[in-house]
Amino acid sequence: MGKLIVHNMITVNGVFDSPAPDTWLEADNDSGDASLEQLLLADALVLGRKTYEGLAAVWPHLGGDPGLGRYAERINGMPKYVASRTRPGPLEWNATLIRGELDEAVPELKDTHGGNLVVSGCGEFAHTLARRGFVDEFWFWVNPCLWAAGPRVFDGVGPIRLRLVAATPYRSGVLWLRYRPAGPLT
Repeated sequence: MGKLIVHNMITVNGVFDSPAPDTWLEADNDSGDASLEQLLLADALVLGRKTYEGLAAVWPHLGGDPGLGRYAERINGMPKYVASRTRPGPLEWNATLIRGELDEAVPELKDTHGGNLVVSGCGEFAHTLARRGFVDEFWFWVNPCLWAAGPRVFDGVGPIRLRLVAATPYRSGVLWLRYRPAGPLT
């Protein structure tokens, strides 16, 4: 049975999206190599509609980019499952629309795949997955920056108790934190 993993780059104060992410994302080889390795080991991406549309508009064009080409090759080639209440199929970019209700579709995806299913993005779809208890692990790549404004990771979700399973620091100051849900708060 596969694991559903929410995977996000964030700032120390939890911002995951901003108008200028290039100013706070630390691009170092060590954490970049580790992030790429996790993508190489993943079976598929699981995305909400907004994240799918944003990524599909950019990643197919990055194959020749010297810095992002190695990510683009993997991301463009891997299967993607997209949750949407409004977008009709079929989808481009090696993507399949998730059919039916999430309560049935997500466990079916996890049964179909033996490896990791990586959820990129931290919007409404990731919030729904967390609230319904479908997330097996949360991976946060914490970048050494405080950002004044922007959506914060999992604002409005919880309470969900998490258990730290690993923490990997990198020379750049990036910290990769891996958590598993640990049950309800009492």
